[in-house]
Amino acid sequence: MKIGVLTSSRADYGIYLPLLTALKKDTRFELSIIAFGSHTRPEFGETIKAIYADSYTEVIPIDNLLVGDSPEIIAKSYANTVSIFADFWSERGTEFNLIFCLGDRFEMAAAVNAGIPFQLKFAHFHAGEITLGAIDNIYRHQLTLASHLHFVSLEINAEKVWQLTGLRNTTTVIGSLSLLNQVNLPLLSISEFYEKWKIDLSIPTILITVNPETVNFEKNEAYAEITVNALRTLASEFQLVINPPNADTNGSIFRNAFYELQKENDSIKIVESFGSQSYFSCMKHSALLLGNTSSGIIEAASFQKYVINIGDRQKGRFAPENVIDIEFVYNQICDKARTYINKEYLGENPYFRSDSIELTINKLLQTENDLEKTSDSRRYND
Repeated sequence: MKIGVLTSSRADYGIYLPLLTALKKDTRFELSIIAFGSHTRPEFGETIKAIYADSYTEVIPIDNLLVGDSPEIIAKSYANTVSIFADFWSERGTEFNLIFCLGDRFEMAAAVNAGIPFQLKFAHFHAGEITLGAIDNIYRHQLTLASHLHFVSLEINAEKVWQLTGLRNTTTVIGSLSLLNQVNLPLLSISEFYEKWKIDLSIPTILITVNPETVNFEKNEAYAEITVNALRTLASEFQLVINPPNADTNGSIFRNAFYELQKENDSIKIVESFGSQSYFSCMKHSALLLGNTSSGIIEAASFQKYVINIGDRQKGRFAPENVIDIEFVYNQICDKARTYINKEYLGENPYFRSDSIELTINKLLQTENDLEKTSDSRRYND
């Protein structure tokens, strides 16, 4: 079964990774990694290098993003991605039995939407989730509607897919694949992490990922100023490790503000791209997570960490009890960080399933058989 894997950022590649590692070892599957979006851009860490290092049968780089992050440039990048992928699918689309897509990014939606006229078969991971505070909510549902299969993290998300598509037999509940990185990857010790990154996680550390709000994007300058003021205060008490935002509308507002803040205080560390092993190692050894990323909601509970979730970006996504919701308010950010930094979360993570890979592979093989039967039936009728 030949599978194309669409990956547009460090985030979705890390989520895919446990499944891709398993499929790479399984002779029933052949993988082609289609790496685009921020993967090919130096300003986002040129993360395609990590993909090459993982030694797939084929890695296909596609440079699709335009420079800039205004609404106009994002729209033009979307259009450019559709155009590039129209050519790509026209030339190579029929090679793939199935094409993986994941999540909710605009460039992922553009790549998949370009494939609709070619009637390509897509499989959407993390379908059915809701983030009312991000325009990504629209892109995610576009991906769901364009896809032949849907792999969802929770049963409630399967219900949303059914509402959108009207189909029930396309959906498989698998939890979140990313959580198997915690099990499968040999995470770094504090000393190994320091050796690699020169960041000492024995110091009480807050791991921070703050992305722009893409629905009320006109508020991002104010939100960035509030965030920086709060981080400036917290940096006098704790070490801050910042993972800058990816390519998003107004993402540079936060990105530039963080780099300016770093110049003021040696306790602020910025890392463009950790890679899965180092990112999960950092999460394991940090005292607290702060920001507005899905990683905090889906993954932090498995490391017994509390998460201070700021603003509305993740509004509507099911969150475990370790997630503390606050607004972009200086006092709330500082006070909640101080309150929860020394606390350990003892609850379970509803997103974790130990059989995620087995469930996915079984569905893929079932789908391959169904496609073969359909093809045989068409040949017989002809």
